[in-house]
Amino acid sequence: MSPGIFDITATPLPAHRDDWERRLLEHPNLLRTIAENVGGPFHIMYPARIVENIRAFQKVFADAEVRGDIYYAKKANKSPSVVGACAKTGTGLDVSSGGEFLAALRGGIRGADLMVTGPAKSDDLLELSARYSALVAIDNLDELARLAGLGIPSRALLRVQPPGSESRFGLTDFELDLALTRTDITAIRLEGFSFHLTGYEAAPRAEMAASLLERCPEARSLGHPITTISIGGGFGVDYVPAEAWNAFTKLVNPRWFHNERFLSPKSYYPYHFPEPGPRMLAAVLANNDLGARLREAGIRLAIEPGRALLDHAGCSVFGIQGIKTRIAYGVPYDILTVNGSSLSLSEQWFNSEYLPDPILWPQSAGSMTPTSIGGCTCLEGDMLSWRRVPLPRAAEMGDLLIYPNTAGYQMDSNESAFHDLPIPPKVVLNDVSGVRSFEWHLEVPRTVD
Repeated sequence: MSPGIFDITATPLPAHRDDWERRLLEHPNLLRTIAENVGGPFHIMYPARIVENIRAFQKVFADAEVRGDIYYAKKANKSPSVVGACAKTGTGLDVSSGGEFLAALRGGIRGADLMVTGPAKSDDLLELSARYSALVAIDNLDELARLAGLGIPSRALLRVQPPGSESRFGLTDFELDLALTRTDITAIRLEGFSFHLTGYEAAPRAEMAASLLERCPEARSLGHPITTISIGGGFGVDYVPAEAWNAFTKLVNPRWFHNERFLSPKSYYPYHFPEPGPRMLAAVLANNDLGARLREAGIRLAIEPGRALLDHAGCSVFGIQGIKTRIAYGVPYDILTVNGSSLSLSEQWFNSEYLPDPILWPQSAGSMTPTSIGGCTCLEGDMLSWRRVPLPRAAEMGDLLIYPNTAGYQMDSNESAFHDLPIPPKVVLNDVSGVRSFEWHLEVPRTVD
């Protein structure tokens, strides 16, 4: 049997939708109004959902009766609206540069509510951290010595290299012993330990936290006021339904992709995640009664989520400015060119693809049309969607494509003004009381002081 339209088209991967996302898509003219005012691609941020996500994590800690602290991983999205949501909810920030540190302060976050992470921190960042009483996650012994040498009483955690890991980050057991025995307790207040694990599993995080609990009594006996274990981030997000994800990963093949740019399912983020965000935290605390052990030891658990706090907090919008038809295996399909680039959808540039299906707007009936989507640069690899997405109708010039749930890492981590194209601005939506509509404003980026 010769190939047909369904042989060259990827199975659908529709994203879960929040009420605000449905309201946005159903609004007769809001997206068009914003697009005409911006004059190019743009990102939308909805801070109310960030507040909701934070409250859900806080509830898990409260229900487990565990002292918990949340530090938003600021690298996940640069928008000041996220910092504002953190300030509103009493959430700290995980920062790794002077720019991020100052942006947090400008946004209303106290210095004492900042955790400073990253390798080989500069002297300037260490001094800024000390002067504002931020908590510094120490990555090497030289860094600890430089922090102590400032002559400013400072707060620190010791970042631990996971057992069996070849990571360049963290301290070995031998280095941990040196740090604990040689640190001057009058200069550095060692408040505990931190670690980061790859992957998105709850059990390894719980097990490593439990192993660090065993180090706390010895550290306290040396005079260190150990109060905290930070398990980092990696709290998964559930983008698409299980059935859609299972179908895609089972059937994915080169025929679905423009130029047969096939990737194995292992190359993708797990876009279906059965215990996302707060539920994953609950699983960590439940594993071998970790929550009870933390309570008994008088240790608070710190977490550093990024993507999970931004779940359903934004989307990315592109206008269609070109359409052409091509043939694959004797079957026609469309290639769209949008008025931006895949540099604003970061997953495309990590040897992967952002998989939740884009939404064609306005929404109307039509015939399913296999469609790949490219950016407007001269790069052959500038493709927002290599796979042929099953759009519900053929796209037309002037239509908009909305990539859903992109606030977590997609908007900022690979942005570029290649070709002197403007970096897409962020538009902040807020609810209008008493109606199912929004007010919006263009967010003005703030420069580093």
